[in-house]
Amino acid sequence: MASWHSVPIHLSYEILGWFAFITWSISFYPQVILNYQRKSVVGLNFDYAVLNMVKQIFYLVYNVSMFFSSSVHKQYANKYGHKQMNPVASNDVAFSSHAVLISVVTLYQIAVYERGNQKLSKVTAGVVLVVLLTAGVCVIIALPHHHWLWLISIFNGIQVGLTIIKYIPQAVMNFMRKSTDGWSIGLVLLDFFGGIANYLQMIMQSIDQGSWKNIYGNIGKLLVAVVSIIFDIIFMCQHYCLYPPKDTKLDAANNNCQRLLPMQFNLGKLQCLTTLS
Repeated sequence: MASWHSVPIHLSYEILGWFAFITWSISFYPQVILNYQRKSVVGLNFDYAVLNMVKQIFYLVYNVSMFFSSSVHKQYANKYGHKQMNPVASNDVAFSSHAVLISVVTLYQIAVYERGNQKLSKVTAGVVLVVLLTAGVCVIIALPHHHWLWLISIFNGIQVGLTIIKYIPQAVMNFMRKSTDGWSIGLVLLDFFGGIANYLQMIMQSIDQGSWKNIYGNIGKLLVAVVSIIFDIIFMCQHYCLYPPKDTKLDAANNNCQRLLPMQFNLGKLQCLTTLS
């Protein structure tokens, strides 16, 4: 693998990488905390949670293999050139490991907290089944000739595909409910900034190496960042523009006023009748 040419660019790369790791990792917590405070997962789409869990597992396998496996390093160098750097950074491995753990916590909350009448859709169950069968077939194909780079590239493609579709159920659910209640905007904002940092990190590496091979050598990382940013913008529009959260205190005051108006009218009517009599 190649080495860095510029110390400042390398430093910027590391800072952006760990900033992305921190923001993306923290982004899981607002939803978990919101679920805990409400003792409810109503508003969190189960299809999103399950698809995200499966996606994170495949992403973890890809990152760990790409970062630690010497066999994968050799196959990557043979394919893209020995002067190319490893497209997976240590922060990618750290993020994936953490993401899987927090995803397990979220699924546990779904199992124990109030969830209304929501359940996993048959479409999502079918998607997960197809994904697992596809992965199993690919493992069988890769084993005889040790095509590990090809195999984890398939896994990377799977996690990208899941990233593209995992947000759709939540966006549709918000649209159908005309509300984002139960869906944490903190998750969205942190995910957005993490995606921007992740994208800039890849650009820094390309500038240092004078090549864009690290981007299409890890197209999954690029697509994950772009897709996440697009859906985060959609969620921000839903939360702040289309379905802004209601002021519960103002609503309560309005309801009290509406209840008092008939009482005041009846009292006035009673006083009028008393005067006439």
